[in-house]
Amino acid sequence: MTHLPHGVRFFERGWLSSNNVLLHDDDQACLIDTGYCTHAAQTASLVTSVLGQQALTAIVNTHLHSDHCGGNAHLQSIYPAMKTFIPPGHAKYVDHWDADALTYRPTGQECPAFSKTDVLKSGDVFEIGDMIWQVLAAPGHDPHSIVLFCDFYGILISADALWENGFGVVFPELEGFEAFDEVGQTLQVIEQLQPKLVLPGHGAAFSDVKNALTRAKSRLAQFKSDPSKHVSYAAKVLLKFKLLEVQSIKFTELIQWAESVRYLKLLHQTHGFSMSFDS
Repeated sequence: MTHLPHGVRFFERGWLSSNNVLLHDDDQACLIDTGYCTHAAQTASLVTSVLGQQALTAIVNTHLHSDHCGGNAHLQSIYPAMKTFIPPGHAKYVDHWDADALTYRPTGQECPAFSKTDVLKSGDVFEIGDMIWQVLAAPGHDPHSIVLFCDFYGILISADALWENGFGVVFPELEGFEAFDEVGQTLQVIEQLQPKLVLPGHGAAFSDVKNALTRAKSRLAQFKSDPSKHVSYAAKVLLKFKLLEVQSIKFTELIQWAESVRYLKLLHQTHGFSMSFDS
């Protein structure tokens, strides 16, 4: 992996929590994404392991899925003067907390309520140290997701728009909204940026961006030609996320949980997907 410049720390997490990127100089410290709520104390510990007594001054969320912003509330309690920036699409649901609109209840996941300071829109820029970061829209996985790009160093913080082996579940498709083309458009934007290093939302950082894009495009083509593959993928992700969260659960409780999750019911009702829980 290409060496990260001074002032950039990449925390690769397990798949329950998204990765975090800490951008810092002598005056500012900004954490990109905060992981899942059950790992919030670990996220805070990772931050202090780098900053020591220096305060975290900002959070930037690439999108508002629970594994990317679940640590917001905990960090806000530790750093009350800290600012929190989110993409604009769901801002009103954060201001008037709506766990349904924010997809936490529909996915069967948790996210403690937090507040926002402002929104980051595509085209915005912010500067930390000698790094200027550009905000770019990256719809597909989430219609309001953003990625961050530092042109000088060629570093892309890609969230769930591009991993070394694919990309995140295309959640709008589960709701009946066509979004596979948006995934493709976002991949084209990333290709045009020609990043030298990608810090993804999940998995290891990588510099072989060309082959990662090839794999992502191939995966997208498979989903478009056979949407049932995406439906199966989405269901498995939701189930695996729950199992990672609880670690251990009674079989009857797992069934009860699955039957209560709106997205799983939606997959059955609109896509005919059936998940067998036969022992």
